[in-house]
Amino acid sequence: MSGTLQGPTLQGPLQGRRAIITGGAQGIGAAIARRLARDGAVVAVLDLDGVKAAAVLGAPHCGFACDVADTASVDAAFALAHEALGGIDILVNNAGIGSAPGDGMAEYYAGQADPDGHADQTIHCLDEGWSRVLAVTLDGTFRCSRAAVRVMAQQGSGGAIVNIASTAAVAGNGPVPYCTAKAGIIGMTRAMARELAPRGIRVNAVHPGATETPIYAPLPQDVKDAVAADSVMKRLAHPDEIAGAVAFLAGPDASFATGSTVTVNGGSWFI
Repeated sequence: MSGTLQGPTLQGPLQGRRAIITGGAQGIGAAIARRLARDGAVVAVLDLDGVKAAAVLGAPHCGFACDVADTASVDAAFALAHEALGGIDILVNNAGIGSAPGDGMAEYYAGQADPDGHADQTIHCLDEGWSRVLAVTLDGTFRCSRAAVRVMAQQGSGGAIVNIASTAAVAGNGPVPYCTAKAGIIGMTRAMARELAPRGIRVNAVHPGATETPIYAPLPQDVKDAVAADSVMKRLAHPDEIAGAVAFLAGPDASFATGSTVTVNGGSWFI
């Protein structure tokens, strides 16, 4: 797909804005893409699966394959998106993984199931497992931010970056590499917010709690119920509820928000 896309006819707070969503083919990413499009933005969806990415939204939107763990893939995908959209005003860094082969989670779950054992991850986590989670979740967020900022700086008209972090970054309730990566995203958000403010580029983050996504779909209902019980609202979030927070941070109503984190977790920290 090439050429400059015409903006959607729908009037909304993001009318005329050009947005890129990573990891946007399903779950929270797809919900964000649909919400920003509904609010008037023209959207490029990036995902490992380019076919699924392109199918999330119809014209005038677009989708491209992108492996955020690979710099060449990121740069190529952003070049295509830039050409198609005619510019970049908004980036949502949603792509990430929670676990990878060799990260010790298999041994952790085995220890949980053994009443005489220990739920250990750290002592079983291999370099490749650790590195893969950070390469996608943390390094990928940096690579995509760098690609977007290069365009935004050249445009000279500011922009907005929204990073998807996680309540796990603060609560520590998840795999060690994942919690580390998401905590790193918060540090990156704050550092870039300071750096990029003179350019009119705002950088914020969202802390989603447990959300009803394809990752949760195969889990037994009793496991879902246990996770839901950790919030005062006694349920999982819907992806659209996370997308609403992203739309706020990406839009004009958040014009004085930068370096901040919006938590959408149903009050799970109150328990």
